Amino acid sequence: MKNKTLVLGASTNPNRYSNIAIKRLRDKKLSVVALGLKKGKVLDVILDDEKQDYENIDSVTLYLNPKRQKEYYNYIIGLKPRRVIFNPGTENAEFEKLLVKNNIEVEIACTLVLLSTNQY
Repeated sequence: MKNKTLVLGASTNPNRYSNIAIKRLRDKKLSVVALGLKKGKVLDVILDDEKQDYENIDSVTLYLNPKRQKEYYNYIIGLKPRRVIFNPGTENAEFEKLLVKNNIEVEIACTLVLLSTNQY
């Protein structure tokens, strides 16, 4: 399936925003892959705990603080997504500049709000 979303910083904890985002993305029948610290599953989405060579990633939605994002810079750029969504608390000027330099759209927004207002 093309136009996949990668949820980076995914959690099996139902109280975490990344978990809620996975559920809302799936509610909208969107294709989702997820990467977190621990393996697990949210609905039908397997959470990987190691970087994967995901294909056809349209959007990466970040749930990692800027300090933890650094190790993913090259990985995300290498996935060649159309856009990276910086959810509240994940804003990172250094990474944003790198993304723009690599022709990847930067969106400072809340994935949950985008989904609830049909702007995703």
